[in-house]
Amino acid sequence: MGSTPLIQFLERFLNVTSDRQSLVVNNMANIDTPGYRTRDVNFRAELDRAVGSPQDASTAPIAHTVSGLLRRPDGNDVSMDREGLLMAETQMQFRMGVQFIRSEFHRLVTAINEGKDS
Repeated sequence: MGSTPLIQFLERFLNVTSDRQSLVVNNMANIDTPGYRTRDVNFRAELDRAVGSPQDASTAPIAHTVSGLLRRPDGNDVSMDREGLLMAETQMQFRMGVQFIRSEFHRLVTAINEGKDS
């Protein structure tokens, strides 16, 4: 069974969200690494890239160092407050995407079942 355009979009949305979550976890894991710079992705740009070009959808997101963060004397700029907020945000985005996929599958199953009754 082929995917609908909405399911394809939601799959890409979940992939971008998952990739960003991995970066957040990596940042948290490196909180005590001297010189480590916080990395992130531009969520909107990565989602646009994944949706706009199907061949780019499977490539890793373009991560960049985050500017403007306060650096400790050892050069590390990871903020647990920032990363904790981003983790909560990406978890909510992922859950929302999963819920939309569930709704779309429910809609498809309903359409199939209504077609059987005809």
